[in-house]
Amino acid sequence: MFLKHLHAIPAITLLLAILTGTALAGSPVFNVDREYYPYYPSLIKWNKSKAEFTPPSVCKECHVKQYKEWAGSVHSLAFVDPIYQGELNKAGKAVGHEVTRQCEGCHSPAGMVAGEIQGAGNSGLSEMALAGVSCDICHSINGVTHWQTPSHEPENGSFILTPGVETKEGIQLLKHGPLKPHNACGGGFHECVESGLHLQADLCASCHQVYHYDAHFPLEATYIEWKHGPYAQKNILCQDCHMVDIENFKRSADEFVKPERKEYRHYFNGANYLLTYLAAGAAKKAGDTNHAKILMKQYEMAVERLKSAGDLELAPVYRDGHLAELRVRVKNVRAGHNLPTSLTNVRQMWLEVTAKDETGKTVMTSGEVRNDGTLPDNARLFNSDGMGENFHFAVDPWVITSFSRHDTIPPRGYKDVFYGIATLGMAKSLSIEVKLRYRQADQKVAEALLGAVPKDIDLKKIYDLKAVPPLPVVDMVVKQASFPTSH
Repeated sequence: MFLKHLHAIPAITLLLAILTGTALAGSPVFNVDREYYPYYPSLIKWNKSKAEFTPPSVCKECHVKQYKEWAGSVHSLAFVDPIYQGELNKAGKAVGHEVTRQCEGCHSPAGMVAGEIQGAGNSGLSEMALAGVSCDICHSINGVTHWQTPSHEPENGSFILTPGVETKEGIQLLKHGPLKPHNACGGGFHECVESGLHLQADLCASCHQVYHYDAHFPLEATYIEWKHGPYAQKNILCQDCHMVDIENFKRSADEFVKPERKEYRHYFNGANYLLTYLAAGAAKKAGDTNHAKILMKQYEMAVERLKSAGDLELAPVYRDGHLAELRVRVKNVRAGHNLPTSLTNVRQMWLEVTAKDETGKTVMTSGEVRNDGTLPDNARLFNSDGMGENFHFAVDPWVITSFSRHDTIPPRGYKDVFYGIATLGMAKSLSIEVKLRYRQADQKVAEALLGAVPKDIDLKKIYDLKAVPPLPVVDMVVKQASFPTSH
């Protein structure tokens, strides 16, 4: 029938249909303009000129307080982090340096665009490259390209760096910030530029949205989680929780009240207590006790944030008058994004449950950490499972192109978990203890990453690590309750 009526279709119409169909069939889902993004898969744009980046040792001459706050932050450790370096080393061997520029662009933007970083390791790099996300990186950002990215969302460093410009009078350094500059701002060293972007979450979005380098699948979606939640609707931004101390963080999260100008700090504090703990040990071993104290303060803040972020509710479920199940409601009460967030296929947040009868006999357990640091199969985890193009389980970020399970808790949201209670015999009551626990990574994943650090990072010499110890676990919430076995 098709052949019979083919002659009735005008030739030009048929040609257009064929060409259009071919074009659509051959169009990629995510178009990449390699000229627009010369460092792809990093999406940084650099307005290159003779104006150089300013290392933090120069910034601290005038900004002592801000420098001390930043120096204890994970931003300052973003590139030298041994776990990141292990991951970068593994990625470089698996997919090559052209791909790992994506990681380097957010962990050391200046080092990447300047071409200093050619793979994992710290040897031979400048102060600016080693400083990670330093003062001059954030204050050289004068725009973002979120809509122009392949996914038309913030991803993989989609910001524009302009540390300065060339003028007829010479090189002029430009530093962008949220305040209207006063006449003496910059002290003659740089010009100050008022930037509305620095009052928006879009400033943070570029690097806190990590997408697969080719498939553009969101491995980390912290910004989108925030944007699609109640904190964005209430105008509580990343800066309002992560650039303040603990008490102001709690107020922002609980009351949706923005901090006063004087309350902002350059802490950039989040949940990564492991990184600041390791760095504090390295500083102490190097004899820098003052810096070790600054880092330990950041460690303590991170732990306190985790303990403030979640909550638990325990409730019995009775059937035919007998205790049949325990319902545990896990709530995200203060995180403005999902709990947990970031690299959720590596992070571990889980429930440990112990139930005892009135004689003290344990009748049910779930989620206890094994002697080798791993979790049992019955542990109820709140994280993600990654998979590659073949739909098989994967943990490496350069392999993961989708999630087979994504079980995190949205801001101000909750998830219910039910635990069946077996026949209790003569027991009249049950005592329950439930812990919401968190650690930065699965024990075996951490061992693999720290085991992959490049040769110029001596874990024994720098961190006094002879072997990978059990990863520290934070008990975010601990709740006890007692319920009768009949009702």
